[in-house]
Amino acid sequence: MKVKVVANILEANDRIAAENRKKFEEAGVFVMNVMSGPGAGKTSLLEKTIQELSGKVKIGVIEGDIAGADDAERIDKLGIPVVQINTGGGCHLDANMITDVLEDLPPLKELDLLIIENVGNLVCPAEFKLGEDMKVMLLSVAEGHDKPLKYPLMFQESSALILNKIDLLPYTDADIGKMRKDSLSLNPNLKIFEVSCKTGQGITEWTNWVQTLVK
Repeated sequence: MKVKVVANILEANDRIAAENRKKFEEAGVFVMNVMSGPGAGKTSLLEKTIQELSGKVKIGVIEGDIAGADDAERIDKLGIPVVQINTGGGCHLDANMITDVLEDLPPLKELDLLIIENVGNLVCPAEFKLGEDMKVMLLSVAEGHDKPLKYPLMFQESSALILNKIDLLPYTDADIGKMRKDSLSLNPNLKIFEVSCKTGQGITEWTNWVQTLVK
């Protein structure tokens, strides 16, 4: 029974996600679903991305958290339209949550890029489609090189992997070569970026690539 219930939930979510996808396509907005574990640096990446693309790309943001609005407040300070979703305990965003907040953003046709920052979790967010064009996985080197093989679905579902906090490499036992090798073994088409949101290293390469995706 449990398997059937889960399947039904995912099927219902997929139908709503398809409706979201249609809205995004009609508006001509590119949608990115950013996923990671807690504290990997998703919001810091968004801040750097927004700053780099300022004046070039019109961006909107949906922030997902279990509780609180700290991340949305950080984005709001950059002058970017942002809406906060609090799941109240849920470990991921789903397609219906996205549908419910679209009216709180500017009209989609006025945006070039919509970034959805998912709840910090290495499992559930990868299972639920939101209507996005692509998923982006963020992994901090401080989390360790064992994560790709421990949480394979996140890496398999993503189009890009951002290895963040590379400025901390000298202070960890992380093997970034193993991170890359294991990630590519799960998803050979994965685009990998090594960045530091603290120093700015690698950010321009990332944002230049993002800009090529936005029509």
